[in-house]
Amino acid sequence: MSIRSKLAWTFILLLIFGITAISSYSILFIRNYLLSEGELQIVNDTEWLAITIQNLRLNEDFETNLNEAARTSGYQIAVYDGDGELFAEVPYFTERTAPGFIDGLTSSFEQTQNGVLLQNQTDNDYLRAFFELNSDLNPASYLLVSIQKDQIYEPIKTIRWIIYTGMFISIGLVILVSILFSRYISRPILQLESAARDIAEGNVERTLNLDRKDEFGQLADSLNRMAERFRADNEEMKILYEKQSQFFADITHEIRNPLHTITGSLEMLEMDSLSEEKKEHYLKTAARQAERINRLFVDLKTLQHYDSDSYFIEKHPFDIQKVINQVLSIYRPQAEKKSIEINYDGKSGVVYADPDKIEQVLENLISNAVKYTIEGRIDVKVKEAEKGYEIHVIDSGIGISEEHLNRLFDRFYRTDKARSRDKGGTGLGLAVVKSILSAHNSDIFVKSKPGSGSDFWFTLPSG
Repeated sequence: MSIRSKLAWTFILLLIFGITAISSYSILFIRNYLLSEGELQIVNDTEWLAITIQNLRLNEDFETNLNEAARTSGYQIAVYDGDGELFAEVPYFTERTAPGFIDGLTSSFEQTQNGVLLQNQTDNDYLRAFFELNSDLNPASYLLVSIQKDQIYEPIKTIRWIIYTGMFISIGLVILVSILFSRYISRPILQLESAARDIAEGNVERTLNLDRKDEFGQLADSLNRMAERFRADNEEMKILYEKQSQFFADITHEIRNPLHTITGSLEMLEMDSLSEEKKEHYLKTAARQAERINRLFVDLKTLQHYDSDSYFIEKHPFDIQKVINQVLSIYRPQAEKKSIEINYDGKSGVVYADPDKIEQVLENLISNAVKYTIEGRIDVKVKEAEKGYEIHVIDSGIGISEEHLNRLFDRFYRTDKARSRDKGGTGLGLAVVKSILSAHNSDIFVKSKPGSGSDFWFTLPSG
């Protein structure tokens, strides 16, 4: 059974039960109310009839007047003399006088106001009132007034039909309203279920437009946010998949080229006719390519540590000047061979970082500056910043086009792939730089124009 049917049947049964209970209670209440009112009415009418009969003269008009009183009041009237003998009744009274009738009559009555005795309602189908008369005009000593309870309940028949008619009309309306209401309630539930099923099956483009301010609207908003999150995750996974595919393609290419060179060099070294000069050349070539592969794996290891190791860096205060001088001492001979002047402003500053990782950052930046500067100069500067120090590596090299700046720090990204491989690069140097600085909650910035050199800088907090 669908939720719509369950809701409809629940509402219908609850409301029908409520309407039936209310209708039954109303009929019972009206019945009791009519009987109570009938008791009060017969008491009042008995007193009025007693006064009327006491004032009737015993003559030829006595029975006529008694009939008129019965007709006017609507009661059965029985009049008894002092001996308890029935000498007048209108209309014909079904219960005749028996010996001791008056004595037994009073025992089944209850005393009410002004001396009127009212018979217990449960005795029979009649409601009776008994009154003792005291008349000088006729021999009447006792008055018995009776009325059938069905006459008192007569209006309830009409009322019952009115209630039943209203009840059936109400039940019909209840069924109609319940069906409409269940549809109204179940519609957003069915929409939510359909949307959730579509999203679970991978249709993350599905959205819900429920213009509601209740819990259904909140749930729809949650599903929309979930679908939006799934869409974003899917897009991110697509990007990661593309990057991963590109990564494996690049690393395969990076390893294959030096391996081919090493293989070719070893094959040449197997030749008996090869001169000593050529042998030395091929040995150096193989060694360079092996060193290139080694640098590639060192860079990959650094990136892997950054991706998975929360203790990738170990910070403590140190003097940045000392680290810069160490790196410059390594690359100054290479720069002098290319007639490149390396200048350092000599400023010092205590920073709070990992000295080994910052040395690796400076090695990558300065080695790139030496590689891509044909002639000119390289300046390393330390500037005081708001909460630390800015370290700049500025060269007068070939520069970088603006189109490459956004992807410059992606893994294996090269602005000129052929020329970069000729210079022995792995394509991971700047990616390593960015990873190390990101682990320091810092970033790497670049400003460059083709033919005007480049300026790479980053910030470290003071120690």
